Amino acid sequence: MGTIGLVGQIKLLQATVAVVGAGGLGGTIIELLARQGVGHLIIIDDDRFTEQNLNRQIMSSEENLGEYKVTVAAKRVGEINSATTVTTFRERLTRENAQRLLGGAQVAADGLDNLPSRLEVEQACCQLSIPYIYAAIAGFGGQLMTIFPEDVGLSSLYGPPSNTMPEQGIEAEIGNPPATVAMIAALQVQEVVKIITGVGTPVRNQILLVDAREYAIDRIQLGR
Repeated sequence: MGTIGLVGQIKLLQATVAVVGAGGLGGTIIELLARQGVGHLIIIDDDRFTEQNLNRQIMSSEENLGEYKVTVAAKRVGEINSATTVTTFRERLTRENAQRLLGGAQVAADGLDNLPSRLEVEQACCQLSIPYIYAAIAGFGGQLMTIFPEDVGLSSLYGPPSNTMPEQGIEAEIGNPPATVAMIAALQVQEVVKIITGVGTPVRNQILLVDAREYAIDRIQLGR
């Protein structure tokens, strides 16, 4: 507890964090938050594990193929930390249900794989006045930023959610190696810890770009 102190650890125990998506990024985020000692997790995902998930989704195994991701994730959290309680929603987050699913959370972490859904989460978090930790990965690289309601965010870059937006980006072509997933998810968890404990400075109004192939880290300032 030397990094955040006893007070910080108590804040984590008293916190509620929503993780939207329990696959690649989301599964690793859930695992790390349970180990970090977050008291309550809201896990949102409507999907089941398939063979295609085995290479990068830490919660998946050959034994649980076909099982719902939220069910597996809740069981895993219980095995890691009995002090962490879990609420699961076996639903796909939409504009209509976003505020209901995210209600009660102090912060929401992005485990999604498409821009339209991310924009819906960002909008709901803004309406609920909670921060949203966005991340995306492809190949050896990834990006993330923490978006508070008053910050420059995804909607400023891409506009409002639209049916014309592509469901997938370049990751559909170059893939997502497991190390990239773990790297970016770990940074997202660090952002959660910063927000809840007040220790450290979140990545706000800028995008953090991480390239593991060259071990390069850059920041793009978005304003404010």
